[in-house]
Amino acid sequence: MSGSETTSPRWRKSSFSGAEDCLEWAVGPSGVRLRDSKDPNGPELSLNLTEWAAFIAAVKQGEADLAHG
Repeated sequence: MSGSETTSPRWRKSSFSGAEDCLEWAVGPSGVRLRDSKDPNGPELSLNLTEWAAFIAAVKQGEADLAHG
């Protein structure tokens, strides 16, 4: 891990989010870290920049929509 990755990340979430149940992300030089806002000290998922771009594209295409049934 580089020195810039050991500093505190700037966590962000959607302006549409409420107080809980949100996905937060922090962008770093080697990729993006994701976490659950309800558990900021819990596990994180790390994606490289290519994986992050694919994730965002899939969300925009509706691939993350929950099926209602």
